[in-house]
Amino acid sequence: MSQMTCKSLAIITLAGVIIQMIGLSLFVWGFFPVKPALTGVSGPESYRAPAFDSDENYGNISLPPHQLRSLYQDLSGIPPSFDRLILLVIDGLPAEFVLGKDGNPPRKAFMEAMPYTQSLLANGMAIGYHAKAAPPTVTMPRLKAMVSGAIGGFLDVAFNFNTQAMADDNLLGQFSSIGWKMVMHGDDTWLKLFPGLFTRHDGVSSFFVKDTIQVDQNVSRHLVDELSRDDWNLLILHYLGLDHVGHIGGRTSLLMAPKLAEMDEVVKMIHTSILTRENDQGWTLLVVVSDHGMTENGNHGGSSFEEADSLALFVGLRGHVSDYKSATQNTVQQVDIAPTLALLLGVPIPKNNVGVLIAETFDQLKDDHQLRALELNSWQLFRLLDAQISCLSCANISLNDFSDGQPSITTECNDSLEKMFCRLYMNAAVLHSTWKSKKVSQSSSWEDYNSTVIAYHKFLKTASEWLSSRATDKPVDLLAFGVTAMLLSCLVLLSLTLHMGREINLVEKLHHYHSNNDMQMCFLDEIFVLGVILILVISMASSSMVEEEHYIWHFMTSSLFLILLRKTVQLLPAQNSLSKGTKNFKFQMCSVFVLLISGRILRGCHQGGVNWTHLPDISKWLENSGGVHVKTVQLVSGVSVVILGFCFLSLLSSKKNVILVVGFNFLVSGLLVLVHIVKYQENAFARSSYGATISAQMIYAVLGSTTVGTAVLLPWFMPIQISKVGSSRDIYSSISVPSDVKDKSLLMALKDSLYVIGWAYIFCWCLLQLLLQQPINAMPILLLLVQILTSLLHFSYSGLHHKEWVEISALYFLGMAGHFALGNSNSLATIDVAGAFIGISSHSTLLSGVLMSIITYASPLLVLFALVVYMSVKGCLVTQNVDSGHLLQTMLGLPCLVPLTLNSILLTAYTIVLLLMRNHLFVWSVFSPKYLYVCATSVCIYVGIFVLATTGTYTYLVLGKRKMMQVSIINDRR
Repeated sequence: MSQMTCKSLAIITLAGVIIQMIGLSLFVWGFFPVKPALTGVSGPESYRAPAFDSDENYGNISLPPHQLRSLYQDLSGIPPSFDRLILLVIDGLPAEFVLGKDGNPPRKAFMEAMPYTQSLLANGMAIGYHAKAAPPTVTMPRLKAMVSGAIGGFLDVAFNFNTQAMADDNLLGQFSSIGWKMVMHGDDTWLKLFPGLFTRHDGVSSFFVKDTIQVDQNVSRHLVDELSRDDWNLLILHYLGLDHVGHIGGRTSLLMAPKLAEMDEVVKMIHTSILTRENDQGWTLLVVVSDHGMTENGNHGGSSFEEADSLALFVGLRGHVSDYKSATQNTVQQVDIAPTLALLLGVPIPKNNVGVLIAETFDQLKDDHQLRALELNSWQLFRLLDAQISCLSCANISLNDFSDGQPSITTECNDSLEKMFCRLYMNAAVLHSTWKSKKVSQSSSWEDYNSTVIAYHKFLKTASEWLSSRATDKPVDLLAFGVTAMLLSCLVLLSLTLHMGREINLVEKLHHYHSNNDMQMCFLDEIFVLGVILILVISMASSSMVEEEHYIWHFMTSSLFLILLRKTVQLLPAQNSLSKGTKNFKFQMCSVFVLLISGRILRGCHQGGVNWTHLPDISKWLENSGGVHVKTVQLVSGVSVVILGFCFLSLLSSKKNVILVVGFNFLVSGLLVLVHIVKYQENAFARSSYGATISAQMIYAVLGSTTVGTAVLLPWFMPIQISKVGSSRDIYSSISVPSDVKDKSLLMALKDSLYVIGWAYIFCWCLLQLLLQQPINAMPILLLLVQILTSLLHFSYSGLHHKEWVEISALYFLGMAGHFALGNSNSLATIDVAGAFIGISSHSTLLSGVLMSIITYASPLLVLFALVVYMSVKGCLVTQNVDSGHLLQTMLGLPCLVPLTLNSILLTAYTIVLLLMRNHLFVWSVFSPKYLYVCATSVCIYVGIFVLATTGTYTYLVLGKRKMMQVSIINDRR
């Protein structure tokens, strides 16, 4: 069989990865496009019926602000209800904290924390709404939804970390066009969305979640001064502290009630000021909103009720609310806020709004004004429908075509969708026209008015739901090219993996490393691994299995190691014939039991997924038992990680000097981490202190320099024995190197170097996770380390009884099971934002993003780093007189190709599933977040394999150069 050179293998693999990246980028760009929007802004034409747009168009008129304001008032037919607006944004406040849930009042502690707000609701002076936010439930897209009424693209979750100026039509732009002066204090996302629009502002970073106090004090310190001024029309106050409390301590944080009390005092101060200065400053409307809710853990981003349950509280409406229930048990969409405020404040509804006005906020208006508001909202939505449905030609039908109040539609549209919208729209228009005619003749009745309102709401609700849920047009060619590229890449990587597997099998047969008995028993584990891949691919088509994917990984990983245990028992007779067979057998048996027990404990650490997170688990039990127990477990786990790491390093018994130097450097890092845990992680809030930041930065510097220094310098100082005496460490005791290997001294030096460098990667990564992860995850980190080290020892002592690709697949499965064991899921809400700011003194999107990725993909990357050690503890079989490239290819081939191939299969399969599910009900709430995780996992695999390949290649080249120099010196001496 012809052999592929190392250079060819590297080039083809790199080409396959590049093709995959190109295909993935094209698919993401095509499947998650920016939502199409109508260009321009709403103007005077908004107050004309769509059928008259061609007759009289004011869209290009440019008037001074005061004249434009007067024109809007004349055309709208609705007098502005308010002269000024105070928009109080309490970031992350779930509506149920204020309004309760399912007819029940809020928790007693929360009600007692907000007495003034509750009194406003009880006395009919405020009306509150559960405003359902669309996913992704993160700040930037939710603010855009409230001020524009439009639902942004799903990838806004990524743009949330790098906010750009808002170009679409929005309320703030409309306010600016009529001469309003605007002031903003709080979240600097507003400044990024609307640069240069505010006459005064004081922005703070929304991502520095460690700060729960100063971030709100920076807003409140301006309150007294701003409330006494009359030089603004819009005052935006965006408080971030409550969201930060949630990120750090969850809904049940001890600081949650005090923070609610602080927000209640803000509401009281603002409302009191409005009441005392109303005659001087005109009518002022206070609107208290939140951008999203939060889960029990305080996170957000997904589509669960807890995350989407945002607040909309209107204070100062002159309508009458009969009772507390009527003021609290109301549900609207978050996008409904935009048209409501536009009509209350006398500006056109933003062009791309999909919301429906909140009817109760207009109760103080006369009947004709209320119908006019509904009419304007209907005209705006109809224009948006007309732009997205090419055959919606009923816009050209005159009301004169209808008689007796009944529409008679005869259009060219044959599709039921167009007919439905035309019928609903024209029915409401005709009923409204009829009501106005009867009112002139004083023959109108309540039934006529009520029928018109019902007709308008039916059209508005139907149009809004369709526009909100409508999947954007996707470029088919782009998606097809992306899928094709990923399929091609998958086939390339799979072919390379099969080629390497066949080549290694051929060498094993040549050296007779498998007996006939081995060959008869070798297929069960291989078949099972292939079955796991098939099950994963099939399960991707089920939304429930996507939500509960962790069950598959935990079950399949445990099952695979049970199969390996069975295989070990079956191979006992063959191992007993060896001198160390019994010892190896006992160790392999014990190692599998350790893996199974630690895996079961990891499974119980977090109830992952979506549907069963309320069930008890170890993390909840520890948290409920008190902070002392959590701190004790964290400290014991940290000490155990350090001890276990040095025990594993000590297995390199033949290189004591190397152990001392490298071990001492990492001992310093380990002690620094332990000191940090003792001193600064007493509670979640101490992690934000200045001393904690300096300590974390010092740990980053020491860990980084020590790890990089070890990887770069160790190959230059690792002793190379000129004789053919191999390494004496116990971990190699089961590895037999064929006598026809050209240079055993170089091979052993390479193995020793990779062993130490791989250990450095593993130990550094675990220490970093102890620093960054939530304290409750310290024990899972220890258990993951136990699993990784035990697996490496098990595969070392098993020799060549397991196929190499099966062992690497088992490690890959361990990494994915560990990913979910750390509390991760396929919901964006489980991303740990708080840890991404440890050691950062000021906000940095890049650094925070890197730390967030390190926390989220702790387990998969730990496994990839462990493959460096795996290369050193496994045998390297080569035939006689091979070149150095083939030796390197044999060592690096499968450890690099197997993870790439497994990820490629899952990535390609899920891409096809997502394409097929593009019209599924849960495409944005379940399948799309999962796809973002799949994409991020692919990036993680790329990074890990790059480190693995670079480390192996660099170490081999350095040792090879040193070996040549030594040989040259010896020859010169001769």
